[in-house]
Amino acid sequence: MSYKKILTISGKSGLFKLVSQAKNNAIVESITEHTCMPLFISHKASSLEEIYLFTQDGTLPLKEVLKRIHTYTNGGNAIDHKAPEAEIRKYMEEVLPEYDREKVHFSDMKRLFMWYNILHDHDLLEIEDEEESQEAKAE
Repeated sequence: MSYKKILTISGKSGLFKLVSQAKNNAIVESITEHTCMPLFISHKASSLEEIYLFTQDGTLPLKEVLKRIHTYTNGGNAIDHKAPEAEIRKYMEEVLPEYDREKVHFSDMKRLFMWYNILHDHDLLEIEDEEESQEAKAE
């Protein structure tokens, strides 16, 4: 599933799949709880495709950050987002040493690792090898 169809909704925990879309609303399904709900224009929602992480050199798409976590974990789960703050900060420095320490808050780190683990556990990670992406571009 494309990261364009995976949403985060302000005020709601977890991630949601876009199920259908209409003129004034959409239907989303919680990835973890498998419950559906309407999503109206008044909700503040973002697709994972639209999210970037601040680095010392600018920004890095969330997709790239998730790939780095996947590489770092050898395809396994990331640190638990409920781990102690010091452990999460150390883990973040190991995974993405160039992240902007002033702009990326602890809550952002917790959310990042929670999202990664949700995507990993539900086989929704988009991890492409360089060879696969080059072959897709060639076609």
